[in-house]
Amino acid sequence: AAYAAADTMTESFGSLAVLLENGAGDAELTAFEAKWRGDRLVMDKWFAVQVAGSAPDQTAAVVRRLTVHPAFDWKNPNRFRAVFGALTGNHAGFHHDSGEAYGLLADWLIKLDGANPQTAARMSTGFESWPRYDADRQAMMRAALQRIMAAPGLSRDLSEMAGRMLG
Repeated sequence: AAYAAADTMTESFGSLAVLLENGAGDAELTAFEAKWRGDRLVMDKWFAVQVAGSAPDQTAAVVRRLTVHPAFDWKNPNRFRAVFGALTGNHAGFHHDSGEAYGLLADWLIKLDGANPQTAARMSTGFESWPRYDADRQAMMRAALQRIMAAPGLSRDLSEMAGRMLG
């Protein structure tokens, strides 16, 4: 009801975020996209809110779905940050028991590194706190960082960040 009654983008977006956090909002998500698809900044928010509001066991799947969306341009730093910044910011989803999000982020950082090493390095900080987690999560995050370090043609930027995190 709040989404339908919203008069501004901010009100619509706030209502959409609440719906998504409560496992609802599919129709509103589609309507929001249809209305705002021409506004890059608003669409960055649209991408981010889906990841941020996803259930922990669905976060990686939501990111995978969004990365094949026609409006997702991984070479656009703002769009990349919208999706992957929301991924690392969704603590329960990023650190889900499966470790799926760690591998997903590592894959995309390796891909992005060839086009935008500075953004790739900056986004790698999602792994920075790996030593503070339980042994299983530490092992998965360490493996993701080691895979990044082993990537052929890795930039100096990302290599320095991942190397520093690994110690």
